[in-house]
Amino acid sequence: MLDHLWAGMILVGIIWAAFHGRLSDVTLGMLDGAADAVSLGITMLGVLAFWSGILKIGERSGLVDWLAGKMGPILRFLFPRLDPGHPAMRYIAVNMIANMLGLGSAATPAGLAGFKELKKAEEERRKREGAGSTRADPGPGYAGQIRQREIDGQRKRGRGRRNDQAERGYRAMPKGTASNEMCTFLILNISSLQLIPVNIIAYRSQYGSADPAAIVGPAIVATAVSTAVAVVFCIVMDR
Repeated sequence: MLDHLWAGMILVGIIWAAFHGRLSDVTLGMLDGAADAVSLGITMLGVLAFWSGILKIGERSGLVDWLAGKMGPILRFLFPRLDPGHPAMRYIAVNMIANMLGLGSAATPAGLAGFKELKKAEEERRKREGAGSTRADPGPGYAGQIRQREIDGQRKRGRGRRNDQAERGYRAMPKGTASNEMCTFLILNISSLQLIPVNIIAYRSQYGSADPAAIVGPAIVATAVSTAVAVVFCIVMDR
């Protein structure tokens, strides 16, 4: 769709310039635009490399896992039907942290991995419904037994009670249909609360802004409002 849109815009621009005798301006604009694109690409490469490296250091040092653990109450509120120890929770946390730093490119791999895990979770729900069982599938072998013990322990201590209550009355989506968790994750990813809008700061710096970081405050307010609206929308639609 986008390729057709851009091709149509370029074609309309060329035809308009031809009718008005300004094809030379189009040629100069294309050359200038190509030069700006290369310069901007080099600038963005350095910025993204730096912050992606910071994120990778955080992952290897355990900081990301620590932050993901601190985000546990928020994630359980946003994804009440998802087990707190589910692998998707970590990927969702990494995606949200990367988005907060304005690293959309770095957030993409974690987002895709999170969607794969959410798809597996929905497939497990369909299997449980098909088998008429409400017991979670812990996985094969000894590791599966350990995982089941952890789940049972959480439920005895009350931490898994909310998941059990949320699961009641919820039916798995048909194959090929996004689950509620997938929709919530997608909406949160689009609204994307950003504490440091790295990309916008880099763009403003590249094009000669006197204060590139002046956008930080308005960006925090705008993305906080969009995220709050997204959360409210997800809660309302999930009922």
